[in-house]
Amino acid sequence: MAIRQIRFQPEPGSTEILLVRHGESAPFRPEQPFERVDGHGNPPLAPDGLAQAEQVGQRLRDEIIHAIYVTTLVRTHQTAAPLATALGITPAVEADLREIHLGEWEGGLLRKKAADLDPLYVEMQQRQDWGVIPGAESFDQLRRRCVGAIDRIHGRHPDERVAVFVHGGVIGALLAHATGSQPFAFTGADNGSIHHLVVRGEDWKLRAYNDTSHLGGFSSRAQALT
Repeated sequence: MAIRQIRFQPEPGSTEILLVRHGESAPFRPEQPFERVDGHGNPPLAPDGLAQAEQVGQRLRDEIIHAIYVTTLVRTHQTAAPLATALGITPAVEADLREIHLGEWEGGLLRKKAADLDPLYVEMQQRQDWGVIPGAESFDQLRRRCVGAIDRIHGRHPDERVAVFVHGGVIGALLAHATGSQPFAFTGADNGSIHHLVVRGEDWKLRAYNDTSHLGGFSSRAQALT
């Protein structure tokens, strides 16, 4: 008798969540900070980001997807649009999956602080906590609200697969929660990347991280957080 290796199957009641990071957003110009929505920087997609959105749509359009979620920020709506159009699904907004609130570094200023290796930015990386930034959310605050949002999505979609268009910091927090890793272990997800979670109650399984094969091959280039 030949016994084949067992292939992974989600347990009954599980939700498969395809986390998609939005495409590359518009560049930051210090003299022209991004407009804000509820205190969060809200840049649109750059031309390369729009192309990445089309590539994500092509990659996922033949998958069985029961719902699409976006955040309150326009870059997730724009990234989800090609897939939503292809599947005829109207995206739902999950506000608690919006990006980290960066306090005094909102509106794109984080990018300049990172480029300048500002001492506070370096400290933030060393401590692995966004809360080092004045007025910003802490990592734990971000993680709690994002996990709560995924729990709600799971409750609405047992035994279904959903595509959830989110942000780099949100992906980092959710995957750290799923794996029990250090807070910043999963920062740096590429724009347009896909990540696969299987959620069943408190049991979270990470099935894939930073899949960029639809973007033209392996990518190791770090992308800006927001």
